[in-house]
Amino acid sequence: MDAVISRAATMACPASKLIRMNQLLAILLLVLCIPAMGQTSTPATTSAPTSPVAQANALKARTLLNEAIAALGGPAYLNIQDISQQGRTYSFHMGQPNSAGLEFWRFYKYPDKDRYELTKQRDVVELYNGDRAIEITYKGAQNQDAKDAASYRKRRPYALDWVLRHWLTQPGIALFYEGQTVAESKTVDQITIMNAQDDAITIYLDVDTHLPVKKSFSWRDPTDKQRNVEEESYDNYRPTQGIMTPYTVTRYYNGDMSNQRFLSMVQYNQNLSDSLFDPSQKSLPKKK
Repeated sequence: MDAVISRAATMACPASKLIRMNQLLAILLLVLCIPAMGQTSTPATTSAPTSPVAQANALKARTLLNEAIAALGGPAYLNIQDISQQGRTYSFHMGQPNSAGLEFWRFYKYPDKDRYELTKQRDVVELYNGDRAIEITYKGAQNQDAKDAASYRKRRPYALDWVLRHWLTQPGIALFYEGQTVAESKTVDQITIMNAQDDAITIYLDVDTHLPVKKSFSWRDPTDKQRNVEEESYDNYRPTQGIMTPYTVTRYYNGDMSNQRFLSMVQYNQNLSDSLFDPSQKSLPKKK
């Protein structure tokens, strides 16, 4: 076909026009070839390799987290099946105390069963079993206030033990070491963990003891679209059954203190029965 076009051009056009036509054809062919050349030079799917700097950063974060788990008790910490606690809890509104405090008993069974018994008489019970949130009072068992239940469910996936024992074993996890900073008046290493669902949490580890000092995560309110930050700090660590346990735990909401707990007793692996998390059982028998 090219030969036919060339002969027709020679017969119909003077030599100068023929030269210009040949130049135009050459340019046209070059333009047509460029996209094809680009397509063959780039694979259909590519994945940029992780840079050595990013790899070293992730390795640093992983090493520090391993040191934190070891400091918490290593295998003893990783094999916690249940926790029993006793102490006193105080609530705050916009950083100001709004109660004189309550005695509480907590019974937690990994990963998603939780029971709080409040007051000296232990006659108010908050019970969480999976996605169920029940409140038990003298009126009987009923669904917990929707706002309180939603707040608990939002915090649960970011519980420190869940992050260290579950997140770190999942595929698609990303670790970022963000250097040293100050948290709770201590020099700490700052590490952010992101899971495959793009949930992120930042953990602050004491540079000397490697114990967690604070954790922080944020979420966007579906109603007003504002981003909220929830934090939890840990202090007054004591060795308990081979596990370093924070006996003071403080929660913050958007920078304001929202709750503080002081523990007086902690026990691990007491073989708690599932029936303890059954709403039909109002409270534990009092120990003599």
